[in-house]
Amino acid sequence: MAEATPKKPPDWKHITEPIHDAESLKQESINANHDHLITEIETSDGPLGTTLRAVYEGKELSKFRIRLDDKIRNHDREIERMCNFHYQGFIDSIRELLTVRQDAAKLKDEVQQVDQHLQESCVPLMTKGEELVKCRRIQGNIATAVESLNLCLPGN
Repeated sequence: MAEATPKKPPDWKHITEPIHDAESLKQESINANHDHLITEIETSDGPLGTTLRAVYEGKELSKFRIRLDDKIRNHDREIERMCNFHYQGFIDSIRELLTVRQDAAKLKDEVQQVDQHLQESCVPLMTKGEELVKCRRIQGNIATAVESLNLCLPGN
């Protein structure tokens, strides 16, 4: 026969927590409803007729306006913060582009100087190359003449 395991006593801790008074519960409910309506307004892509009707039919229109104004101020602060952040990044990028432009101009000048120096130093090389081509042509002509003369000699 199996022994019966004793049951744990129920957790009464949640019952002893402080209970809010009715007015604070009502205010929390109104705030939750206002938050829901504001979220619906923010996220809606379609007509807002039913949401606006619920706002105007509600008993706490002035409190809704206050919460909506708070939400708008929060969004304005967030937009301003983002703009300031991105504006500073924009300024930093412009400064970096100006530096890159200066570096590119310096590099272009260096490349032009190297090109000029290379062309100047290649002039003697090109002259010697042309002389070498002439000498090779003369050498080829001499070899052809020697071969022709060898053919003309008796005994060949």
